[in-house]
Amino acid sequence: MASECGTVVDPRRLHEAARIAEALVFASSGPVSESYIAERLPMGVDVLHVMRSLKALYAGRGVNLVKVDDHWAFRTAPDLSFVIRTDEMEVRKLSRAALEVLSIIAYHQPVTRAEIEDIRGVQTSKGTLDVLMEAGWVRFRGRRRTPGRPVTFATTRDFLDNFGLEDIRDLPGMEELKGSGLLSGRIPANFRVPLPLGEDEPAGDEDPITQFDLEELGLLTPGGKEDE
Repeated sequence: MASECGTVVDPRRLHEAARIAEALVFASSGPVSESYIAERLPMGVDVLHVMRSLKALYAGRGVNLVKVDDHWAFRTAPDLSFVIRTDEMEVRKLSRAALEVLSIIAYHQPVTRAEIEDIRGVQTSKGTLDVLMEAGWVRFRGRRRTPGRPVTFATTRDFLDNFGLEDIRDLPGMEELKGSGLLSGRIPANFRVPLPLGEDEPAGDEDPITQFDLEELGLLTPGGKEDE
């Protein structure tokens, strides 16, 4: 059998590779990176081919194998979510302001706090951003090469996982938003839904976050340890 990279691989090795990958994802409490899985597969086996085969195998079952960015995880099939007990789970409810800010960050990332406020037309409290960061859905991405070097915000892999997105580009576009009733049919002619940059795509006017930046922002204590 030939993998997607063109290498002919013994079916028995592919079967063993699939078992290994399945066990790694099943045993993990969170999404597992392709690189982590690839390091543990037999030599010459294409990890993406293995994962896509497993995804197809689980497509009709009660749990599905889903891709989140470049990571993989098992999740309950969407049509069976209603049978899962939720009374013991903490339900995270966001305020209207937090939902607005999260939406702006998702579609406009990387975006600064000033840009968020300009889009919303009102000031954004630090508490709102803190809630989103504590939820694990928003992170500091970089710093703009402008006076004051403002911090830019972006969404996280947990955001993709929570909302069932494989990639940030899977966010609903203009027509999908209209169809769902989330956009009025009388929106301005020049209105557009931006396509966010990918996590690893640099913005031309942005520098990556460094350890010094994290210390300045109070996220790390001097020496590189997380500030508790």
